[in-house]
Amino acid sequence: MDMLDQSLGQLARSVVGATRVFNDYQLDFCCGGKYSLRDAAQRKGIDAEEIVQRLANLQGATDETDWSAESSETLIDHILLRFHERHRQQLPELIRLARKVEQTHGDRNDCPVGLADHLSEMQQELESHMKKEEQILFPLLLCGQAALIGGPITIMRMEHEQHGDALQHLLALTNDMNLPQAVCSTWRALYFALRVFREDLMEHIHLENNILFENAALLSSVHA
Repeated sequence: MDMLDQSLGQLARSVVGATRVFNDYQLDFCCGGKYSLRDAAQRKGIDAEEIVQRLANLQGATDETDWSAESSETLIDHILLRFHERHRQQLPELIRLARKVEQTHGDRNDCPVGLADHLSEMQQELESHMKKEEQILFPLLLCGQAALIGGPITIMRMEHEQHGDALQHLLALTNDMNLPQAVCSTWRALYFALRVFREDLMEHIHLENNILFENAALLSSVHA
C-alpha cells in the first residue's frame, strides 16, 4: 500500500523513526493515528510527498529500536522507565516554571495564563492513568491473561484520547509553543520543556496504542 494511504498509526508502527518526522510537522500519530498520511497532511496544509520522501529515507537507515519487533515484556519495561518515570519528573518542573512565568508576566497579553492549572490537571489525570496501567493492565499482559485485557485496553484508549485533547489545549494556551519576542530565560526554558514533554507523551501513547495494545489484541484473537 502507498504510504500516502496508510494511517499515521500504521506508519508510526512500521517505519522506525517515523514519529520524529511526524513531530517535525506536528502530525498527531497517537490519538489522531487513524487518519491517512494523505488526509492528515491535507488537513494541515503541508506537502505529503515531502513527508513520504523523508519516511522513505529512514527505512533501513536509522539505529532507533524497532519496538514492534520486541516482546511485550521488553516494551513495558521501556514504557515504565522511559515514560512513566519521566512524566513524573517533568510535570512538577513544568508546573513550577509555568507558575513563575504567569506570576511574573501575567499582565502581558501573550502570557499563557492558565497553563500552570492545566498542567496540574494533566498531572493528576496522567498519574491516575499510569497507576491503572502499572497495577492492572501491565500485570495482566505480562501474565498472558488475554481474555481479561479487552476492557482495560478500551479504557486506556479512551483516556489516551483525553490526553490528546489536553495536549491540544496546551498548544492553544501557548500559541503552538511559539515564543513571543523579548521573553525571559524562564519562559524560554518552559516552552523548550513543554515541547519535550509533548513529544514524550505522544511517543508514549503511540507505543501503547499502535504497538502494545495492537499486539495484545492479536494475541487475544488467537486465544479466542
